[in-house]
Amino acid sequence: MNTNTLASRVRSIGRGFAVGAGAGAAAGMAAFGYGLWEKNQFVLREETLAILPPGRNPFRILHLSDIHFVPGQKKKADWLGSLAELRPDLVVNTGDNMSHLKAVEPVLEALRPLLQFPGVFVPGSNDYFAPTPKNPAAYLLGPSKVKPKPVPLDWPRLRSAFGMAGWVDLTNRHQSLVLNGMRFDFSGVDDPHLNRERYAGWPRGTVNQDSNDHLRIAVIHAPYQRVLDHFTESGADLLLAGHTHGGQLCIPGYGAVVANCDLPTWRAKGLNDWSSNGSTTPVNVSGGIGTSRFAPVRIACKPEAVLLTLTSSS
Repeated sequence: MNTNTLASRVRSIGRGFAVGAGAGAAAGMAAFGYGLWEKNQFVLREETLAILPPGRNPFRILHLSDIHFVPGQKKKADWLGSLAELRPDLVVNTGDNMSHLKAVEPVLEALRPLLQFPGVFVPGSNDYFAPTPKNPAAYLLGPSKVKPKPVPLDWPRLRSAFGMAGWVDLTNRHQSLVLNGMRFDFSGVDDPHLNRERYAGWPRGTVNQDSNDHLRIAVIHAPYQRVLDHFTESGADLLLAGHTHGGQLCIPGYGAVVANCDLPTWRAKGLNDWSSNGSTTPVNVSGGIGTSRFAPVRIACKPEAVLLTLTSSS
């Protein structure tokens, strides 16, 4: 092979690599652009669960999680406010409300129409600490970790505002509420992703309280298996959790690749049964409403709130 022919082939191979790299870059940009669009395509997932005692009227729970609010997110704020039109019987907020140091007032303003309804809440790690830049590929190596010197968010201020509006703080606490003439027993934990969960058990009242109609609901941010096992074995009738973002960057036709905890990826979003030591409890994992402000995309995983209608078991 002469020198001219060899040089020609080298140039041809180089052009092939350049074309391939260019096509890959274009595909990446297209995917990123789509992800930016999808993160604002808010949806309401509706589920029905027959777990109320016989003869009880339907009871509607609006489950919110992982709002990750950033100032200026008008479309998200408008959509959150519009959920008040559903007039739920209860709002359950499973944490990660903020994604910015100045998010407290904007997220409260967005949620203000919903604060008129009874509510309960627990925090997530991004209520305590601001998110930091991170390579998304790192999630493939296991659940994310809080940085050694995290930047604190004003969670006390947000928690106080929720409480002043009448929402009940379930951070390592239990409490009973009478809603629509029936007793609901709640038990919640601090964020298991930070290993802060402490179990308070279930509310106790009169000696014969369990003979009256009641429902036990556990409220969690991150659905680690150890926490789901605990509440399932302790007699919960329903578990509500968030944290996973439904996988956030999913493969169409396959689903989540990661759950950012030890939950199986096929359970990263949706209503499923969880079994432990002979007991089974339905668990709803919200796909979440927002994203970290450093990874502001969603693919094949639209942001969601969940309207869960509880009905009589017979």
